[in-house]
Order: sequence, then structure tokens, then C-alpha cells
Amino acid sequence: MKYVLITPARNEESLIRKTLESVCAQSAPPERWIIVDNDSSDRTAEIVRGYANRFPWIELVRHPADANRSFAAKAAAFSAGCARVQSIDFDIIGNLDADVSFDAEYMNFLIRKFDEDPHLGVAGTPFLEEGYDSARDSFEGPNHVAGGVQLFRRECFEDIGGYLALDGGGVDWVAVTTARMNGWKTRSFPDKRFNHHRIMGTAVRGTLAAFFFHGRKDYYLGGAPLWELCRVGYRSLKKPYIVGGVALALGYSWAAVRRMPRGVSPALMCFHRAEQNTKLRSIIAALARLKTLRPNYSSAGEATVIALTIQYTAELAMLGSDLCLGALGVV
Repeated sequence: MKYVLITPARNEESLIRKTLESVCAQSAPPERWIIVDNDSSDRTAEIVRGYANRFPWIELVRHPADANRSFAAKAAAFSAGCARVQSIDFDIIGNLDADVSFDAEYMNFLIRKFDEDPHLGVAGTPFLEEGYDSARDSFEGPNHVAGGVQLFRRECFEDIGGYLALDGGGVDWVAVTTARMNGWKTRSFPDKRFNHHRIMGTAVRGTLAAFFFHGRKDYYLGGAPLWELCRVGYRSLKKPYIVGGVALALGYSWAAVRRMPRGVSPALMCFHRAEQNTKLRSIIAALARLKTLRPNYSSAGEATVIALTIQYTAELAMLGSDLCLGALGVV
């Protein structure tokens, strides 16, 4: 299967060489890699141009951008890259952030997954950051595909309408969740990892501000309040202890109090809450069998706190989700 990659990049001179070296070392290189320089003020374009002179399948595109780094600008840059590959014959289109790296068989591994399953719409892998493994530490589960490396079957990408320009973030999350809502399989395969060299959300903000932003984004994307409470409890037991969870809760609460407009449709919001409902049911069922759904908890105490949080909130969360689904006539 043939694939193309698109990388929106803005002021990434300190990290983009890692991404360039990783892709150039792939055993199965892409048909075309469009790197969209989103009006960088540093040497990003110069670095990319040097690699493009050596590898004919790399193309640099200059794209004007807003002065502020935003997710809507990323979607616009990605669309500009898409326009450059429309005449190319390909089966898979991938978003690749400019601050990631991976081994030489990484892309070939993911392409084989698409070849093996015609219903697979979006594929990727968990990722590593300093002291963090998304397969172990994330609350999302294996059906979520992290935005740093997202590969789409072409038909799936066209079916969901590509990336939507959302100022509040969640561009990649909306794409993956919409794909599932439309009946496509999405999967993060744990056999491999990619390295994310910048902690998520810290490109223009500090760590605690990033947690606040993630909480605000959870509200913006339609997450249920009681699910967020479970997530806050879980986050509080990870570094930075307590304060990370507090910042997450404050971000969600701030958005709720201000009645921040949602960035998703009512149908997608209810689908999202139904998935959260299903996860809670699974956790409760596991607890009822005296097991934990997540065998990677670092201690029995941590598992106990999470279990108690879920136990006292799950039924209310499921009730809210069921009411939401009933209002839309979803079964």
C-alpha cells in the first residue's frame, strides 16, 4: 500500500531534525512527504529545504499563519498539504507532528496493519515522553490514536471530512472519534512506540497551564463531568502529584462556569459520552470480579483510589449518558 505524509511545522528548528531523520531512515519511505512551514520565524524552513534537496519525495510548502500558535492553524496547514497530494496515487494519508521520532520499521509496521484489516480506518501507536508511556499512563484506551502520528485510510479520511479547524483544540481527537462514529475501526497498536520530544500542550505554555488547557479541552469536546472527576482522580496520582489533577479540574470547571461553546456536534458529544459510559461499565465489571481493568497501576493503593472514585460516580455518569442517548433516539 502506498502512503503520503503531511507535517505542519511552526518554529520547530530544535526538534524537526529528529523527525526528518526518522522518516528518511524508513525501510518503506512515503510516496510524498509534504512539510508545511506555517510561517516560522526560525530556521525550520531552511532545515527542511536541506533534506528536500537530498530526498526528492520531500516537498517544502510555505504557508502563511496567524501570529498565534493554534490548532485551527494546524488544520489549515494540513489542508494546504493535502492539496499538494491530490494528483498522487496513494492508499494511506498520515499526519506527522514535527517533534516526533521512531524506528526504521515504524511506518512499514502500520501500513501492514491496514493491509491486514480492510475495516481499519485510523492507526497509530502509543507514545513515550519523559517519564510517561501513553499505553500505561493514559486514560484513553487502545481505540484512541494519538495525534502525533495518525495514519488514515484514504476512504476514511474523506468520509470524515478531514481535519476540522477547531480553535479550542482536539483536531486529531475529533477526527479519530468521528471515524469510529462512522463505523471505522481505530487502533493504537502497542507493539511499537513513537517518541514525543515535547510534553503535550507545552509548546507555548508551562506544564500546569497545559493541564488546565487539557481540562478546558475536555469540556470543549463534550466530556461528561463525572468522567472528568474520574480522570482528575487518576491524574492526581501521577506526576506532578495532586497539582496536575487540580489544574485539570480547574480547567474543566472554568469552561463549564463560562459556558464555553462546545466544539463538537450534539451527536458526536453523545457518542463520546456513550464510549465513556462503556469504559466505566467495563471497569465496574472488572472490579466486581475482584480484578482491575488496568493491570499497570503502580500500587494497590493507587488502584483502590481509582476504584473508589469510579464506584461512587459511575452509576450517575451512566445515567447521564443514557439520558443523552435517549434524547437523540440513539440505541
